[in-house]
Amino acid sequence: MNWEVIVKYLPKLLEGAWLTLELVGIAVIAGLILALPMGIARASRHWYVRALPYGYIFFFRGTPLLVQLFLVYYGVAQFDIVRNGPLWPYLRDPYWCAILTMTMHTAAYIAEILRGAIQAVPPGEIEAARALGMSRAQAMVYIILPRAARIGLPAYSNEVILMLKASALASTVTLLELTGMARTIIARTYLPVEIFFAAGLFYLVIAYVLVRGFKLLERWLRVDACQGR
Repeated sequence: MNWEVIVKYLPKLLEGAWLTLELVGIAVIAGLILALPMGIARASRHWYVRALPYGYIFFFRGTPLLVQLFLVYYGVAQFDIVRNGPLWPYLRDPYWCAILTMTMHTAAYIAEILRGAIQAVPPGEIEAARALGMSRAQAMVYIILPRAARIGLPAYSNEVILMLKASALASTVTLLELTGMARTIIARTYLPVEIFFAAGLFYLVIAYVLVRGFKLLERWLRVDACQGR
């Protein structure tokens, strides 16, 4: 193991790790915002409300992230209306293509997490809210969604970790995130074992910090819930 090479290229790997965190952070936060109305719609009793988000979720959960990334990065450029439109400066940039694809992909999974969490809220709590005179919208905002957030948080944390690992696919569209940076360094040094070992350690550290952060958040939410009672 050539430790000198690892130490030499640590700043470059750190730069790639920072880009990885940026991609994942933006994607999971924007994905959560996008997933919120879809998750509520998926939990609706009316089929016509569930239909559109179901189609979206079915497509993005049923096709690989790599295929979706290629469709956005290579596919949309085939249309003149896109190349002549106001969004073209962003859609020709691999950074924004990766963020857009990762956001749409994770939003589908988060929406299903929200749907399951909303449907797992005990009916008695909803009935109590309605008995207190809350409208359906008020019950959703003040009772159902906060309760669903506690229920769905473990699954959401798993989705964040999965997106961290899936972010390595961004290297296929020339982004120098952690995996892309590692491949670039390997092309210079011809030392794949050392560089991928170092990159793997970065992923492990990031995943550990995220897991610990979500564990603390879960504990805080449980304590907050007990105090609320």
